[in-house]
Amino acid sequence: MQVSVSATSGLERRMEVAVPADSVSTAIEQRLKEICRTARLKGFRPGKAPLPVVRKQFGEQVRAEVVSDLMRSSLAEALSREKLTPAAGPRIEPLAMAPGSDLKFAATFEVMPEVHIQSPATIAVERPSATVGESDIDAMLESMRRQRPVFTAVERPARETDRVTIDYTGTIGGQPFEGGEGKDVAILIGSRQSRPELEEGLKGAVTGESRTVAVTFPAELTNKTLAGHTAELALTVKKVEEQALPAVDEEFGRAFGVEEGGVEALRAEVRKSMERELADVIRNRVRTQVLDALYAENPIDIPRALIEEQVQQLQIDAARRMGVREASQLPPREPFEAPARKRVALGLLLGQIVQAQSIAADRERVQARLEELAAGYPNPDEARRAYQHNPQALRQIESVVLEDQVIDWVLERAKVTDLPMSFQDITGFGKTAEPQQSGETSS
Repeated sequence: MQVSVSATSGLERRMEVAVPADSVSTAIEQRLKEICRTARLKGFRPGKAPLPVVRKQFGEQVRAEVVSDLMRSSLAEALSREKLTPAAGPRIEPLAMAPGSDLKFAATFEVMPEVHIQSPATIAVERPSATVGESDIDAMLESMRRQRPVFTAVERPARETDRVTIDYTGTIGGQPFEGGEGKDVAILIGSRQSRPELEEGLKGAVTGESRTVAVTFPAELTNKTLAGHTAELALTVKKVEEQALPAVDEEFGRAFGVEEGGVEALRAEVRKSMERELADVIRNRVRTQVLDALYAENPIDIPRALIEEQVQQLQIDAARRMGVREASQLPPREPFEAPARKRVALGLLLGQIVQAQSIAADRERVQARLEELAAGYPNPDEARRAYQHNPQALRQIESVVLEDQVIDWVLERAKVTDLPMSFQDITGFGKTAEPQQSGETSS
């Protein structure tokens, strides 16, 4: 077998392979003789048909099968001989296929790049550092109180933070519209969860009162019936309730799953939860810095085929999150190219570190990760068993653990500086986004 390899551009290679004609003929004859031993042909006993008869009936089919097999096996042998690893399936181009002549074909493919890792000693990482203090726990408990407000009916005009329950009927230009009617709709004044005109129009209202409020819908609404129009809402106030926050006591703790130990046990649980969140955020920030630095300091050529494969996966993931199922509705590929390139490059870089440093997934860390995931389910034991009997899920866990170990390996050699911060600054706790206004309904 003759093999020649040429570089066409970047990582792309063109390999031409020639298999001698006598090797092709020998393989064809061997296949035909095998058929002779088992063939059932009319006029002959099983396995007794003469070779010329078998060749006449099966010759073309056998030759096509043998040529296909020889191309596959000779390509694998040629790649091994030349020490080349294709990044994706080669494109095969037949060059000479005529009977009696050498079998010649060309294979075009991208090869996997050589990956060299620079010393991580040049990587600088700022690791946030903070503790959970009593004031942080107080702030979290206050947030938890706001999640469970207590509403009490009052006989006074509605004001900011009150909850007003209404029935309403809406019209545009005197005509009712779809979605323009509601019963027992609760509006929290000042929450900005409803149209601002509606919340403002309910201030000063009392139980039993009827009012009319004008609400203008944004022009960019997808509902063109409402977009840019002003609706008249005829309201009937059914109830006005004032808001109060619950006391932090044993009953409050039970509402959050702390059955025993009272307020002290509740504070302890809150502390543990906040410390887990803090550790997760710090780990993710450090991980991001390490991966960004590895990517920036170790540029590599990336096979286009791998990038395209990753782009398609990112498109599919995005479509799934948007609820899109039709392939024709996949989002454009351009926004995903840079993330796909980075993801592929980091996979190659991390894989090189794993191989060069002989890093294997730590079984204790894999088990700890498994327990952590199972704990998030209503039935941890059942979830644990499901993971243990799912090879793909276990491989994913091992992959995450292996990546963590590579991050640790880099951090042991990088320049790491602890950066004192507060729990709030690290986690963003208390820095909530402004509430979104209602889009397509008047409430």
